[in-house]
Amino acid sequence: MLPVVNRFKTGLLGRRRVVLKLSVVALAASLLLGCERAPEAPKLAFQATDVTGSTIGGDFQLTDHHGQPRRLSDYRGKIVVMFFGYTHCPDVCPTTMIELKKVMTKLGAAAKDIQVLFVTVDPERDTPEVLKQYVPAFHSSFIGLYGTPAQLTEVTRAFKIVAQKSPTEGGGYTMDHSAGTYLFDREGNIRVFVNYGAGAAVFENDLRQLLKVNSVR
Repeated sequence: MLPVVNRFKTGLLGRRRVVLKLSVVALAASLLLGCERAPEAPKLAFQATDVTGSTIGGDFQLTDHHGQPRRLSDYRGKIVVMFFGYTHCPDVCPTTMIELKKVMTKLGAAAKDIQVLFVTVDPERDTPEVLKQYVPAFHSSFIGLYGTPAQLTEVTRAFKIVAQKSPTEGGGYTMDHSAGTYLFDREGNIRVFVNYGAGAAVFENDLRQLLKVNSVR
């Protein structure tokens, strides 16, 4: 695993910077509760925020860490876990990725039906080579996605993601970004928003709920 993964233990400052962004996404997710629900979607016992039927997100066009063009629709038939972050993140991103790794291990054979997507909000530093080392270091099936500035602007806007540079001493920077995770069912419909800090048990419960459903139609 890359050294950057180990730096999350010392990233207390980064955690404080993310708090405000977390509240922004949490508010957006809570507003979605009033959206019209898709009548054909089965009611499942989610522990995180149920956003079934909302218009947030949608298909996108990005590139994976192997250099292949990817869309959300490419993963139809699998449960998709979509998280926005960056490889230099000191704490929030590796914490979430480690939680997802633990869940994949606990799910055993069922994990083959889940695809975790890590979308970088820092393409300046997160080159395909960096993503190829960082993302699968948590789990071999995890995929890193990147895009052009225009593509990333489009996808972050669609998914209500806040991401901006925060300068540090010495001329470097960190990325203040929304830290929630989206879960999609097998047909690519958004179903759940998991706030940062919910924990591996919540991910496991909600993914098991989605795994029960072969189709929402």
